[in-house]
Amino acid sequence: MSYDVIIVGAGPTGASAALFTAKAGKKTLVIDNDQSVTKRAWIENHYGVESITGPDLVEIGKKQAAKFGAEFVQGKATQLEKSGNGFRIATENGEYEGSHIILATGLSVELAEAAGIKTKPGTEPRIKSIIDVDSQGNSSVKGVWAAGTTGGVSMHTIITAGDGARVAINVISEINGERYVDHDVLKA
Repeated sequence: MSYDVIIVGAGPTGASAALFTAKAGKKTLVIDNDQSVTKRAWIENHYGVESITGPDLVEIGKKQAAKFGAEFVQGKATQLEKSGNGFRIATENGEYEGSHIILATGLSVELAEAAGIKTKPGTEPRIKSIIDVDSQGNSSVKGVWAAGTTGGVSMHTIITAGDGARVAINVISEINGERYVDHDVLKA
């Protein structure tokens, strides 16, 4: 089975990306190793949310994406390689194929480096390395994108979630061949 988009990481970045790709009708898989640093957070600086625990924010985000059809599998992505017209990702539990990959791996660039994707020194405190991406979120390997902390933005959940959505919209736009917009309207 092949996916349009495989997202590695289900924290605020990955779940936000999955929400957009699934809602846009793209067959979406999220591989989650359950290591999101957000699971240790107390959050009072997320727009539209008075306060929330990190674990609750992560679970709500995953439920929102699942509502639109995103599939989630538990496991650590151990290998990423080119395969046919897309990519193959191996985990300890199985292998998955997809046309586009979004790396939302937070503090870790291990999978990207093992796949030969260019990284560079991080700019945020305590972030050693990040994936070298262009302004759209493209990595040095066409079809592999990076978002959130691993893509070089601030670790704040509001920023990483927004960056996941931004990169997802760029992926959807590339798949569709035209700029994608997702605006829901209040029903009267």
